[in-house]
Order: sequence, then structure tokens, then C-alpha cells
Amino acid sequence: MIPSTTAIPRANLATWEGIPDEDVVKRVLAGDTGLYEILMRRYNQRLYHVARSILRNDAEAEDVMQDAYVRAYEHLNQFAGEAKFSTWLTKIAVYEALARVRRRGRTSDLDSVLDSDKHVMARMTSDTRDPEQQAYDHELRLVLERAIDSLPEIYRLVFTLRSIEGLSVTETAGCLDIGAEAVKTRLHRARSLLRKDLQQRASIATAQAFPFHLSRCDGVVEVVFRRIATTRS
Repeated sequence: MIPSTTAIPRANLATWEGIPDEDVVKRVLAGDTGLYEILMRRYNQRLYHVARSILRNDAEAEDVMQDAYVRAYEHLNQFAGEAKFSTWLTKIAVYEALARVRRRGRTSDLDSVLDSDKHVMARMTSDTRDPEQQAYDHELRLVLERAIDSLPEIYRLVFTLRSIEGLSVTETAGCLDIGAEAVKTRLHRARSLLRKDLQQRASIATAQAFPFHLSRCDGVVEVVFRRIATTRS
């Protein structure tokens, strides 16, 4: 397990911005175990997205994140630097999540299915938007999340790494141990499936769009009759 350490003050965390992961790893291996927090804070969001894309469960995704960080720490001396640390760490999270799926008995063969812009789920900045816009953003995000969750696992995972986390084709291929062409094909397939899913959802919602409620209807009727009465007089 990771040794108990004191949390690094945020001011000190800021001083490590821009310092390469590999340099932080060297310091951790040299005994500055508290600096491992820097690596966790850098990749919490990515590991959460990756784990959740496989498990589709928030609580389990967090469990996998913790397992992945512990596993990575325990094997940190095996990190050879041949790949980026972020790729190495992401692969561990992928394997931990898939192992949990297998233990649940819901296996999916990532290599037997056909091998398939950026930031489709753009981070919505709601701090300058009014409550109505924020509510709309929330609803739109939920629709997108449900559509992504409905993707088959092999497409969902590639889409998460490429379009949500913004990894390159090469980085995604390295994280998943597949070829670059497989990444491109799966991303294309994922986007096609998403487009179809969203169009279907939009079609269902279209009939209910721009509702003209009874109160508004009553108002129009009242105004029209008032104008008619004025015309006749």
C-alpha cells in the first residue's frame, strides 16, 4: 500500500506544474513518496473517464482508480520509461477495469470485433451562463453521457480516450495495445453509432419540442376575441 503521507499544500503543487512525469517518478522512487499525489492529481480525470467507459458505474470507476494507483505505485520501479508514464498508468487502469468486468462475468473480447472532433463532449463552462442555460447544458450532457454509455465497449473506450480525453491516435493505441488503424476505425464507428443514437433521441423529442401550453392557448384566444370585438364596435 501507499505509505501514509501528508497532503502537499496547493501552493507547492503549483510549483510542480510543467515538471515532466518522469522526473516526479524519479523523486518518488528516491523516497519522496508524498510527491505521488502530483501524479494522481494530474491523471484523476483521465483514469476516471477510462474506468467509467468500461464499467459504466461511478462508484466502481472510483474503486478502479484507487486500485490502479496502488498497483502503479507498487510497480513503479518497473516503469522503464520506454512509453510515456501517462500511457503506462492508463494501461494499468484499463486492465484493472477489464479484470473487474471479467470477475462480474461480463467479458468482452476487445480484439475479435472489427477494428473501428476532438472533444465532442466539450467542457461546458457554466460560470457565465444563466440558470436556464445551465439547466440546458446539464440536460444535454446527460443525453450525451447516455448515448456514450450505450456504445459497445471497444468503441466506447476508444471514443473516451480520443474525443473526451483528447489523446492522440498513437497514445490511444499505446494505452489499449492495438494498432493505429484500429483506433481510427473504432473511433469512426463510435461516432457513427453516436450520431445515429442522438438522431433517434432527437426524433423522439421533436414531437414534444416547443410545446404550446394550454395557458398560452387561452391567452391567444382571449386576445383574438378581444381584437374581434374591437373591430366590430
